[in-house]
Amino acid sequence: MNQLQLLHEQGQSVWFDYIERDMLQNGQLKQLVDEGVAGVTSNPSIFQNAMTKSAAYATDLTDLAGRGLDAKAIYESLAIADIQAAADILRPVYDASNGQDGFVSLEVAPDLAYEIDATIAEARRLHAAVNRPNLMIKVPATVEGLVAVRQLISDGINVNVTLIFSIDRHADVMEAFIQGLEDRVQAGQAIDRIASVASFFVSRVDVNVDARLEKVAQDDPTKAQQAQALAGKIAVANAKLAYRLFEETFIGSRWQALADAGAQVQRPLWASTSTKNPAYPDLLYVEPLIGPHTVNTMPPKTLDALRNHGVVRRTIDSGLDEAERDLAQLAALGISLDEVTAELEKEGVQKFADAFTALLGAIEEKRQALVAAE
Repeated sequence: MNQLQLLHEQGQSVWFDYIERDMLQNGQLKQLVDEGVAGVTSNPSIFQNAMTKSAAYATDLTDLAGRGLDAKAIYESLAIADIQAAADILRPVYDASNGQDGFVSLEVAPDLAYEIDATIAEARRLHAAVNRPNLMIKVPATVEGLVAVRQLISDGINVNVTLIFSIDRHADVMEAFIQGLEDRVQAGQAIDRIASVASFFVSRVDVNVDARLEKVAQDDPTKAQQAQALAGKIAVANAKLAYRLFEETFIGSRWQALADAGAQVQRPLWASTSTKNPAYPDLLYVEPLIGPHTVNTMPPKTLDALRNHGVVRRTIDSGLDEAERDLAQLAALGISLDEVTAELEKEGVQKFADAFTALLGAIEEKRQALVAAE
């Protein structure tokens, strides 16, 4: 068995954190699915990279521009076509897993991250437009987003709750999911085909924390050794403790009542799993986070590293005492993880919004050039 299949045996699904039209048309995604990839995630940054660099969109873009569509409508048309094609490739996985895998994620416009009603309306509209049972709508885990998540789950829409950085916010996400299921049961509707993942971001935590640790070491040499010892450890510790909370949440009579009605758990999905610091191992955010009922969505280089030399064994619930100590030592150094995660959420929303704005700008430039050439 290859590494993807070995991970599946450990209860972890591998999703591919990239989508681009060439890979849909040339059989690359189909080959990855045959090897064991069980889902695809997208975000505005991924679509920006794909649509501005690949020639595969030129013909459709020209056609859509000629029909008088504006930049956002052109983007949506292109993105929906890609998502539909990916969903069709993954449909056998969805069917074989009884709706537990085989999903493709499409994000609501990031400029709606703090607007409840607009997020709900856009999610419903995109869900209807894609019209695939194995679609997940991505909604940021802002305070406003959580209200939308509850409603969308109640609507029967699969949701990928994204940009989760803190354990407390992860708790809120799981609560919104459970409440949405309860709302749906109370309305007399089925919940046995509703899926959701909680996208818990990993590497970005170390990027932020490591910079703060470096400053502590520079400002107070007596703390330098302690600070340096924590570098590259906080993100994994944070994720491991989030998983422990997941295990504690989906037990007991409240959850059992939903499980008896066919509900499946909201799996933690490890996102941002590429190593940002070249001094760190390339699978730092993969190998320590392997365990049941989890997903790891990997960009191409990380997936290649896994397939090439990944070591697969259950690790998610090992080293919990060390994880608690690491977070306690971080606080003792005067670094607030709550402050870090709040900053990362705000930055995450802004980064996706900036990528979305840049993407629409690039499409608008091409649209205007095509119109001028007529």
